[in-house]
Amino acid sequence: MDLAKLLVLAVPASLAFAAGCSSSDDASPAAPPPAPLDASTDAGPSVEDDAGVPPPTRDAGFVDVDPLPIECASPPCATALVTTSLPVSAADPGQGFCALLSDRTVACWGANASGQLGRGEPQGTIGASETPARVVGLERVVSLDHTCALDEDGATWCWGTGPFLQDQQFWGHTTERTPVRLALPAATHVGIGASVGCVATSDGRVLCWGAGDNGQVGLVSSVNHGPTVLEVPPGPPIRRIAIGAATFLVREDGSVLSLGNSMAIGRVSSLLRDPFPVPIDLEGVRSLDIALANTCAAARGIGYCWGSKLPSALDNWSRAYPRGLVIPEPVVDVATTPTLSSLGGVSVPYRWCAVAASGTVYCWGANQNGQAGTGTKEHVNDAARVVGLPAPAVSVKTTPSTTCALLTTGKVYCWGGNYDGQLGNGKVRGLALVPEEVILP
Repeated sequence: MDLAKLLVLAVPASLAFAAGCSSSDDASPAAPPPAPLDASTDAGPSVEDDAGVPPPTRDAGFVDVDPLPIECASPPCATALVTTSLPVSAADPGQGFCALLSDRTVACWGANASGQLGRGEPQGTIGASETPARVVGLERVVSLDHTCALDEDGATWCWGTGPFLQDQQFWGHTTERTPVRLALPAATHVGIGASVGCVATSDGRVLCWGAGDNGQVGLVSSVNHGPTVLEVPPGPPIRRIAIGAATFLVREDGSVLSLGNSMAIGRVSSLLRDPFPVPIDLEGVRSLDIALANTCAAARGIGYCWGSKLPSALDNWSRAYPRGLVIPEPVVDVATTPTLSSLGGVSVPYRWCAVAASGTVYCWGANQNGQAGTGTKEHVNDAARVVGLPAPAVSVKTTPSTTCALLTTGKVYCWGGNYDGQLGNGKVRGLALVPEEVILP
């Protein structure tokens, strides 16, 4: 396989969609080498400009755009879409999806080896599901992040396998086949990763817990921690928390704070593992998605990605800072996945999708299961329009083999691989080279 075909074209943020735009920011000095990451966590679109120097993104921008609204004319409908993935490595992607329904319940489908569908199956009988069904016992839900949900009272509920605060001796992982309530104050937002969780509380604090090895609980340590107050600088309220090898706090004004592994935080740091929430150089962020050490965001109509190094001669810092993506029109959402380990054990960037302000979905990267939605299984080098969606999209979510989009009608369509029933179409195995409707309950 030609390695060059696996790399995705990207441009500095100061140039993407920005003829006539400029920045007076001075280039910052190269940062020291980051904490090492396992090869399986390298991911993201390629950047082949100056490695080790953050780009000037402060003045970059195209237009300030919002996703299209959802109008449910024919229930059942979804109002939000997430993946069930809490990947520890690219070899364990946990391919499945959950949707927040208009009746404020949650339905999930796909892989279920860790109980991530929340259906309460006894141990030893857990299997994948090709048909979405409601998570047991959840109601009055207002938001989701992977397999955690907030209800209208601010209670945090989680299911599957993760750092769910049930092991209060070691604060480790547990497997919960039905939702459990976490012992936390009332929250407005929740973010959950493979080993770390955080909530923004109703009284304005941010609490984080779990593994301390990347500094994501506000300190660097080799042990797990219970809920700990994160020292967040004063500013607008937090409206989104995203967690992978780094933690990102998106404020109401679209500014973003980051902490964690310095390869993934998207900014200069003198620390290998940075436990301090500090702003990154992006403004107007509408969406942000992280998978292990690969992060993408949509800000002022431009898509950006950053993360760990590429499988090339570029040094470790070639993708440490946000760079604009080449997409034909302004975007409101960008989704990313973990990497694919191949080519003699080298990890290569995997795949991405984006939603434009028009509702058009674009995908690029790996496509061996038709997950790019082009109607073929040929690798996609540049952002290509997904064919066959019956309505504009609001958001898009990706796993390594499958893509799902939430449409303005409230319906969910998926395409790509279906080994675990993650297409949600009532079938298992096989492929869908074009989008198929998910059978929502």
